[in-house]
Amino acid sequence: MNTDLQRAPLGWRVSAYILMFIFAVLTIYPMVWLGYSSLKPNREIMQNPLALPKSPTLNNYFVAWEMAGLGTALLNSIFYTSISTTATVLIALAAAFGLAKFPFKSKSFFISAFAMGLMITIHAVIIPLFLVEVKMRIVNTRLGIILPYVAFGIPLSVMIALSYVRSIPDAIIESAEIDGAKYRYVFWKMILPLSTPVITTMAILSFLSHWNEFLFVFVFTSSASLKSLPPAITIFAGKRMTEYGLQYAALVIGILPMFIFYICFHSQLIKGFGEGALKE
Repeated sequence: MNTDLQRAPLGWRVSAYILMFIFAVLTIYPMVWLGYSSLKPNREIMQNPLALPKSPTLNNYFVAWEMAGLGTALLNSIFYTSISTTATVLIALAAAFGLAKFPFKSKSFFISAFAMGLMITIHAVIIPLFLVEVKMRIVNTRLGIILPYVAFGIPLSVMIALSYVRSIPDAIIESAEIDGAKYRYVFWKMILPLSTPVITTMAILSFLSHWNEFLFVFVFTSSASLKSLPPAITIFAGKRMTEYGLQYAALVIGILPMFIFYICFHSQLIKGFGEGALKE
C-alpha cells in the first residue's frame, strides 16, 4: 500500500495525506475533548463547552464514582465480559473444529445458520427474549445477562474461527487419531494451541462488544447491584437537568479499561487477521 501511494501523482498523495489527517483529527479530538471536559465543573461546561478547563479538578470523578456506584458497575462489567468472552471463544472454536474437520450431511445447514445469526439484531429479538427469560426465571440475574452475550457473540466468532481451523492441516488430526487420541484430546491439546492467533482475535472482538453492551443489562436487570457500566452512566442524564461534568467523568471511567485493553492487544488483533483469521 505504501509503495502504491509513493508511486501515485503528487496531487493524489497530498489529497490522501490530508484526508488521513482530517480523519485522525476527527477520531482523536472527541476523546481529548471528553478527557479535559471531565475535569471541568458543570457550569463551566455550559458556558463554554470547547474551552480548556480554567481550574482542572478531579472532583467529578469522585462524585460520579459514589453517586452512580461505578465501583460495583465496573466489577459487574469485568465479570460479564470475562465470563462471556471465555465462553464465546471456547464454544465458537469447538463449533468451528466440528464444522471444519468432521464430515456430516448437515454441515452446510449449520454453517448457513451461523451466517444468518450475523444478521439478527438485538432490537429485533429483545421482547421475545425477555419473555423467554421470564419463563426461565433468569430475569434480573447474572446468568440472564451472560447467556444472551454468548449467544450473540458466537456467530461472528464461529465464522472467524472456521476459516482459520480449515487452514490447519488434516494430517495433524489424522496422526493423532492413528495414535488413539480422542477428539476431546485433539481439541484441547492440538487445535487450541495452534489457534492462538484466531483466539486472540475472537477474544478482543468479543471483549469490545460485551464491554460496550447496553440494552441487555438495561432491560433484563432492575437491581443496581447487577448493572454494568453503560447503564450506570445514564444516571447523570435526567429529564430536567444533565450533569455533564459527572457524565463525562463516568464516560472516561467506562472507556479507559477498554482503551487500555485495545492498546495492549491491538498488535495481536492485527496478527490474528493477518495469519488467516478471515482467510478464505
